[in-house]
Amino acid sequence: MRLVIGGAFQGKKDYVKQTFHLEDAEMKDGATASYEDIFHCPCLYHFHEWIRKGLEENWNLDNLEGELLEKNPEIILVSNELGYGVVPIEAFDRNYRETTGRVCTRIAQKSSQVIRIVCGIGTVIKDA
Repeated sequence: MRLVIGGAFQGKKDYVKQTFHLEDAEMKDGATASYEDIFHCPCLYHFHEWIRKGLEENWNLDNLEGELLEKNPEIILVSNELGYGVVPIEAFDRNYRETTGRVCTRIAQKSSQVIRIVCGIGTVIKDA
């Protein structure tokens, strides 16, 4: 499992396509993906949007990292970093931001590689 993180519009998807030789057809958009899609696709981008959808639909995300390691250990997850901006006013948005951070932290701990993208440039911050 790999996690690619960075701010919005930093070139994460293009970096993943080039680095891991993926075509668009191999990449699933988390904003429209179902709960089950994450367990079958090579790459899920907008992972943060998949988490938002999960919160809206009351998915159990407590052991997501364990399930991914069991069912789709080669997946590449691409997520925006949400914790650097202004704290949202709405309770749901605060919960979404916190949940995304906590899920990504757990995913990073179990990932073989974590890459941070800034201005289209990847920096490997974990390579186990």
